[in-house]
Amino acid sequence: MIPSRLILITLLVKLGVAAAVPSALARSTVFKNLLLKERRSPAQTLGMLAFIAIPLTLGVWVRVVVPNFLAADISFEAIILIALLLGTTPALMGAALFAMPALVHREFLTLPFNLMVAVIFGWYRTFVSEEDVWSFSPFVDLSVYRWLRRNLARPRIDRQVILLLLILGMQGVRNWIAVLYPKRLFCLVSNNWLVLAAIYLCAPMVVGIPLKIWNAIRIERKLEEQERLLLEARLDALQRQINPHFLFNTLNSIASLVRVRPEQARDLIVKLASILRALLQERDDRMQLRDELKFADDYLAIEVARFGAEKLRIEKDIAEETLDIPVPTMLLQPLIENSIKHGLEPRIAGGTITLRSRLQGSSLVVTIEDDGVGMPVDSSSAPGIESPRRRNLLSRGTGIGLRNVRERMEVLCGPGSGFEIISRPGRGTRVVLTIPVGAGAGMA
Repeated sequence: MIPSRLILITLLVKLGVAAAVPSALARSTVFKNLLLKERRSPAQTLGMLAFIAIPLTLGVWVRVVVPNFLAADISFEAIILIALLLGTTPALMGAALFAMPALVHREFLTLPFNLMVAVIFGWYRTFVSEEDVWSFSPFVDLSVYRWLRRNLARPRIDRQVILLLLILGMQGVRNWIAVLYPKRLFCLVSNNWLVLAAIYLCAPMVVGIPLKIWNAIRIERKLEEQERLLLEARLDALQRQINPHFLFNTLNSIASLVRVRPEQARDLIVKLASILRALLQERDDRMQLRDELKFADDYLAIEVARFGAEKLRIEKDIAEETLDIPVPTMLLQPLIENSIKHGLEPRIAGGTITLRSRLQGSSLVVTIEDDGVGMPVDSSSAPGIESPRRRNLLSRGTGIGLRNVRERMEVLCGPGSGFEIISRPGRGTRVVLTIPVGAGAGMA
């Protein structure tokens, strides 16, 4: 008979092993991907079985070879875990693998007992949902308390308690066989009822600890996925907000020409149809700068026709090496529209819009500048002094289009992006966009 003190120390170490092995496995990206797959192919199931079974089979071998190092053997609980996560067939394979070192040590009842455990818990797995498995708690007292609280109010079958009772029941069968046939099946046994209770309670704890560790990873992955979907939904909402805003302003431009210049209005409607066709096509959240410039040119053609070439002049200084860099879609049009509406339109003589692009280190810098009326000087600025750079100007609201450009850059380009507005009253406004090269390649 093993001394009670050694049994208690073994149980504590066993709980440590139950936490250490799953934590080590969770560090593997391959294992995490296999664990979190909703549907696994046979090869993936075997791969996950190998991740769990091989190190724990070594634990059985260590228990057999090294005297008094009994805590390394958690094969009984591992079979339950495999059956709950992978099903009956993988559990039977794991049970046979765990039994091999024990059979060499003449523990001949290990294989039939392991196979029986695999069948029972594999059968249980077919009647419960995945969430029932993942929500199993290793804290037995809390499980019982939760069961009592639920069933006193509304009696029902609680699968969590059934699993707990099954683990305790199979631990009892294991102890009974170990007492009847010493050295034919490994199990910790004791005549002290407190130590025996600790042995029984340790089994569900060893099953529950890996489930809790892996479930935390599972929940974290789900939260990341929800955050990604939320980000995409936010971006889609911003895109949908820009398109009606652009359409409303463009239709107003065309409406002003319908009576005075109908032929030109018809040409502009054709151009607008071309723009709308591009907007309605399935497209990514980013496009190359050359395509974004082409889209902006279509818009500018409409506005030049409305104002007249003598009042709205366009200048470009686009670096050739920047044309293939991905940028967020609908990036330039709202900024050009803002320059026309708030910078040049209030001036009788009109003015010039200048588009520039260049590479600056590892970033693309795009500048949209006009020589219009500019923005009012901040109350904090002295008269005649140029306004400071207004990084937070958009948060106070300077139009739907500008606000959306800023927000979409934050979503798609990350913290390395920049959005600056530099304005001098009566002399014009310059908007500077800084986009990290590679930020347009994809969203995390």
